[in-house]
Amino acid sequence: MPRSVAVVTGAAGDIGRAIAHRLADAHDLVALVDIDAAALEVAQETLEGSENFVPIVCDITNEADVALLAKRVGDLGSTKTLINNAGAARAVSLQDTTADIWRQDASLNLEAAFLTFRAFEDALKSTSGSVVNIASVNGMAVFGHPAYSAAKAGLIHFTKLVAVEYGKFGIRSNAVAPGTVRTQAWEARAAANPQVFEEAKRWYALRRIATAQDVANAVYFLSSEQAAAITGVCLPVDCGLTAGQAELARTFSQSEHY
Repeated sequence: MPRSVAVVTGAAGDIGRAIAHRLADAHDLVALVDIDAAALEVAQETLEGSENFVPIVCDITNEADVALLAKRVGDLGSTKTLINNAGAARAVSLQDTTADIWRQDASLNLEAAFLTFRAFEDALKSTSGSVVNIASVNGMAVFGHPAYSAAKAGLIHFTKLVAVEYGKFGIRSNAVAPGTVRTQAWEARAAANPQVFEEAKRWYALRRIATAQDVANAVYFLSSEQAAAITGVCLPVDCGLTAGQAELARTFSQSEHY
């Protein structure tokens, strides 16, 4: 029987590593995919049971590179799960956004998920596999980084497109939308403002921000048989950010209970 494989893009990052580690519980192998070879090597070394993880360097914005990735993974086993996790945000406002930045963010945060899905489409059909796209609360409301946010909104809709068209093959497609997660991408902001995380907590119903493990647990659930009847949804992992803000509720209602 072929070995079951999970594919995680952007695997060298904090969230990617956490997802890969979690998915190793339900797969024979996890393909760690990233464009940064050095970071990928470090990521594999930090994962327990490193023999269960296969690092693969790939530019997922390049169609030819993605085709080679699918072939390499096909030689390892049968793809059961595809996690489109790679992403990055550049300009913080529209006024800071150039045409080149807009295209780069759209390419990495949206088009790459299309390319990887199409490359693994046949493999996922054969396993009635699961796709989980890592979107963002930025794709649901305005929190800055407009090019990134527009791409993530597109990724949420792409998730539904796959769910509806490919459900007849048993493929499930869902998204996870993290809020603030303390990762390396946030460290520069924390260096500029050491209180940034404390300040952010006030906007979250749970008065905390999510961890990479929180995101990984949601991905594991959506990709598992426990979510066998769930497809086409976007699950916020945001400690209540998109549910509403207590401070606004207090202002509007004039109630001290918020």
